Amino acid sequence: MKTIKPLREKKNTAILLIHCPDKQGILATVTEFLNKNHGNILYLDQHVDRQEKIFYMRVEWELEDFAIPKEKIGEYFDTLIGKPLEMYWRLYFADEIPRMALFVSKMPHCLFDILARYTAGEWDVEIPMIISNHETLKPVAERFGIDFYHFPITKENKDEKEKAELELLKKHNIDFVVLARYMQILSPAFVKKYPNKIINIHHSFLPAFAGAKPYHAAHQRGVKIIGATSHYVTSDLDAGPIIEQDVTRCSHVDTIQKLIRKGRDLEKIVLSQAVYKHLQRKILVYKNRTVVFN
Repeated sequence: MKTIKPLREKKNTAILLIHCPDKQGILATVTEFLNKNHGNILYLDQHVDRQEKIFYMRVEWELEDFAIPKEKIGEYFDTLIGKPLEMYWRLYFADEIPRMALFVSKMPHCLFDILARYTAGEWDVEIPMIISNHETLKPVAERFGIDFYHFPITKENKDEKEKAELELLKKHNIDFVVLARYMQILSPAFVKKYPNKIINIHHSFLPAFAGAKPYHAAHQRGVKIIGATSHYVTSDLDAGPIIEQDVTRCSHVDTIQKLIRKGRDLEKIVLSQAVYKHLQRKILVYKNRTVVFN
């Protein structure tokens, strides 16, 4: 099958994500640096956590007339602002397209939603591969012209298979991983290789109704809302920094099948929103919490 090529918006911009100890004048210092070097600011958002006394900021600007060469921006910024203000900062360029790997098992709803958005050109991202512990969704990968890799995992071979997966991710220069209803727990060693770069979707407001049959448990409890949570994966199971959450209402008339349908609709939307915000560089993680810019 011919590979489907997504349409993309061409942008020549840079993005800075910053957090540092709060003090007077940080916003002015950063914007002055950009303005003096002819950087036209397109987006700016900031937040101060008064309890932690931490300043957060995201700024995006045009590079067309920017005075500092692209390859020197980080060096100049760190010397003039980053180090003096004790900043943790990351610099991204819009024309550098992230490479995302999808991990799946048997359920296709999140995978189809992601691939539909990808091929529609909603996201600036490359998807070189889909990895799975089952072969169920291989036809989906073939339909979209994406390489599919099958790693059947057992307790006995988990370490060996994860090592092979990590080698494959490294070989293909994968920037981040999305678990699109991947029904395997990643080992701490695997997670450590991609800190705050593995996005998962969970079928509830964490940690309620954990287990293999959450909608059955919700039905038994007579719940009135069900939810979905997307978060970064950490070594603590389902306890990573939360990116996105949503709910839908339900009632006594909803069967288990209706709850599953409603829940899966939520899951794919919440996961895709989380992936989009990650791609837009709108998420800052600090002490297992997120600041998600609008």
